Amino acid sequence: MNAVLKPSACFHCGLPVPAGSDWNVTIDEVPRAMCCPGCEAVAQTIVDIGQSAYYRERDEYAVNAADATMVPPELRLYSNDDAQFARDASSCEATLSVEGIRCAACVWLIERQLTRLPGVQAASLNVATERLYVRWSRAECEPGDILQAVRQVGYTAYPYDAVRHGERLQKASKTLGRQLFVAGLSMMQVMMYVAPSYLAAEDGTLDNNMASLMRWASLLLTLPAICYSAMPFFQGAWASLRARTLGMDVPVALGILAAFFGSVVATFTGRGEVYYDSATMFIFLLLCSRYFELQARRKAASALERLQHALPASASLMAGFPDNRATTLVPAGSLAVGDVILVKPGEAIAADSVIVEGTSALDLSLLTGESAAQRRKTGERVPGGAINASAALILRVLKPARESTLSDLLKLIERAGSGKPQIAQWADKVAAWFVLGLLLFAIAVFAFWSWHDPAQAWPVAIAVLVVSCPCALSLATPTALAAATDSLLRRGVLIVQPHVLETLHRATHIVFDKTGTLTLGRPVLKQIESLGSLSDDACLQVAAALEAGSAHPLAQAILDAAKEQPRAHAQQLQEVQGQGLEGSVDGVRYRLGNAAFVAAIAGPPLGDTAVGMQGMTPLYLGTQGRWLTRFLLSDALRPEARDVVAYFHRRGKQVVLLSGDQEALTQSVAAELGIATACGECLPDEKLDFVQQLQATGAVVAMVGDGINDAAVLSGADVSFAMGSGAALAQAHADTVLLSNQLVSVLDTAKTAARSMRIIRENLGWATLYNLTAIPAAALGFLNPWLSGVGMAASSAVVIANALRLRKV
Repeated sequence: MNAVLKPSACFHCGLPVPAGSDWNVTIDEVPRAMCCPGCEAVAQTIVDIGQSAYYRERDEYAVNAADATMVPPELRLYSNDDAQFARDASSCEATLSVEGIRCAACVWLIERQLTRLPGVQAASLNVATERLYVRWSRAECEPGDILQAVRQVGYTAYPYDAVRHGERLQKASKTLGRQLFVAGLSMMQVMMYVAPSYLAAEDGTLDNNMASLMRWASLLLTLPAICYSAMPFFQGAWASLRARTLGMDVPVALGILAAFFGSVVATFTGRGEVYYDSATMFIFLLLCSRYFELQARRKAASALERLQHALPASASLMAGFPDNRATTLVPAGSLAVGDVILVKPGEAIAADSVIVEGTSALDLSLLTGESAAQRRKTGERVPGGAINASAALILRVLKPARESTLSDLLKLIERAGSGKPQIAQWADKVAAWFVLGLLLFAIAVFAFWSWHDPAQAWPVAIAVLVVSCPCALSLATPTALAAATDSLLRRGVLIVQPHVLETLHRATHIVFDKTGTLTLGRPVLKQIESLGSLSDDACLQVAAALEAGSAHPLAQAILDAAKEQPRAHAQQLQEVQGQGLEGSVDGVRYRLGNAAFVAAIAGPPLGDTAVGMQGMTPLYLGTQGRWLTRFLLSDALRPEARDVVAYFHRRGKQVVLLSGDQEALTQSVAAELGIATACGECLPDEKLDFVQQLQATGAVVAMVGDGINDAAVLSGADVSFAMGSGAALAQAHADTVLLSNQLVSVLDTAKTAARSMRIIRENLGWATLYNLTAIPAAALGFLNPWLSGVGMAASSAVVIANALRLRKV
């Protein structure tokens, strides 16, 4: 039997809808009023997952705040069988967006709550992106249990959606701004009354009636700050206490309440000091600190946010192409392989595609970190998420939008931030014990001053609670790591695992693969040796004409070398598999290939043509009765390889080269780069054995590779890097993906790791020094409550500003 739903009631929970509110959700094509953004968020989630039938079949309203201990039935709509939660046969995982994150203390509280839940194997909340990663056992836990556990400590969680997440962050920022404005206004008005009373009290000109009037006025002006602006601190403290933990909002809330109610008692009795100015100033300064922290988190997560919003929601489908060029706007998620789409200048490409018609410049900066636009022409592939920068393109879809390059990248990002490095875990543990020690210390200080000087007991205890708010300690590590991660992502380095910066900084050995890592992974023309009277340029033109239609890597090397040369045209082309090409250029017959193939028309070979020189591959060109030239090709070193190896040598790291190529070629590359330890002809298991032997001796190993045969050793290394153009399997097993496909990104990451560890140590040192200095000063009565608030806010600001230095490229 359906519930009788009143028009003035919230369609979700049944509570009255506030006058003038505009919260609503379209359910079964009918706009339904909601009483608050929380009900709006839950109802929208129910619709989004295709469970609108819940509202048609229910026989009562959803649980509201009047009975918050019950499990809301809408949370039970989520199931382990949902595709979005699938991981493997025994476990599930999800990335959730969490509403109500106020500071790093919220992170600790939510993680602690979830790790107590039976079946939860891992829970990690990224303070920068406000996304919660959870992994749980299918047999012991359901998604609804997780959402309910988060709800029980005062937060709302739902499956991550980039657009909805962005809207919520914007709304949260506006709310915090309004609370900050009210607190600032209250503080200034209270100061207007307090300042004259301080001045008049010194010369005795303020009578009792006027003093009482000013106290009552200050009380009324403080109420908005207490009842509205300070609510985030009270909510956080209450959530901590309900979860039987001592979060960092607890001492803050106690300090505010102690100052306020102590002042209220003094106002009613007419005896004692009032601290309305201190209370309002403390609320204002703490909100300022949190506002700056919020902006710092937004900046630190800006690169991730840009990626998450990069894929377009729609695409222009050309269903009748090529006969009909009319377009229809369709959801990007509905595109199928083979669909033809039109992408106008300035639009993002919805899915991995191949260009059917047109030539344009593409902005790949979100995918690779490379700011310069790249030209693409008909027949070339383009990745989903690239921006069309110049001319319109007609594309044929190669993969659905959900499997595009950017979507795969976002799946890797889902793994990013899903844990904490050891230094962050240490800071969390210290901060948690710090709160308990602080409360016990405040009680002891209050007891001492009650015996020594009762008039000072209350203000000193308040000052201790206020000055020692552990915000700086809790912000020291996550803010710096988030800023460093954002900086690297903007340069084309995606950090997938949380320990990368810390482990790379400690690494003793840097192990490189050769092909595709230290080298370009493709042959290039290194040298032209003349064997006849035809000039080198002329020979290169003939070779390029013969190779013009070939897809062989050696052919591409010849064509790349001949780009600046005028192109001739070959006729009567014939390809002999594994030997070479034969054709006519300007009426002359040529052969291009190995020595035996060319010798058939050029005559006996000249000198030793059996092998290449110094590991290089020879390619011969000849005509009837004449040898013309020998092209020597090899896999060239990356331009930045020497600088990268030299940097690690200067840092005292041991550099090792492991390759599956021939031993002679491997040793040649090692000698060219100055690498003392090099092993060639290594199988995948031999590479892994080599790394494990190093680790057995106490070495911390960083591995850089790109191929499928590197997947095992990438997993086995302490920290690993996969080239962005490398195999997907290698990327899936790596801790870091070099989206830029540039080896210099490893160097950038190493430098950023060193800076990050230095700044984290500076932040932790500053937070520790501040507390060791400020807390005794407050306990001895040298700091009054309002000055304690200034010190607390300043300490957090110093930590945030220092961490944001890491965002500079």
